Amino acid sequence: MEAMDFFRLSEGRWRSQRTTHHLPFRRAELGELEIRASALEAGDPRLAEICQLHQIDPALAIGGGSIQWQGSMAWDQDKAGHQGATIFALVPDEDNPKQGKLLRDIGYAEKAPVVGYFQVDNQGGLVLITDYEATSSVERFWFPNPNLRIRTSTVQRFGGFSTASFCAETRLSDDAVESAHVEPQPANATPQLHSIWGW
Repeated sequence: MEAMDFFRLSEGRWRSQRTTHHLPFRRAELGELEIRASALEAGDPRLAEICQLHQIDPALAIGGGSIQWQGSMAWDQDKAGHQGATIFALVPDEDNPKQGKLLRDIGYAEKAPVVGYFQVDNQGGLVLITDYEATSSVERFWFPNPNLRIRTSTVQRFGGFSTASFCAETRLSDDAVESAHVEPQPANATPQLHSIWGW
């Protein structure tokens, strides 16, 4: 399994069912999103743009991905819910194509351009590690089968873990399309700690 295999396997539309554990509050939050993903092959002009943003030679990018998402989490405080889009570019290490830099135009724990680190582990999972100014995140993706993707993530800030999330994501067929929806936020809900990253 190579890093680009995850982007190619992820092409299409997905329904993501997410549970986020807000550790300081000892509470869990549920949500659903619909995700649209496409792989970007080497030479795509969108990869060149993100490489230039991070001052990295675009010729070093082996590919990447384009992701759009829309949905809601139970503690959302505005009607817009969770929606957005992001671009990724993979720049592997010279001596090891299974690890290297992951360039993002929008981060996961913080909404700003960031350079993270990717690695394909010994179990065939894709691990993403990103350090920001005040936070750090670790995400892992794997495919039990071609139509089921599992994602786990942890976010650490101010010296301790703040959230841990689990997502089960199923591929949507063309004849089974529904909008992502969860119940409205309860009146006494605690504000969420960070915005979701759709991928």
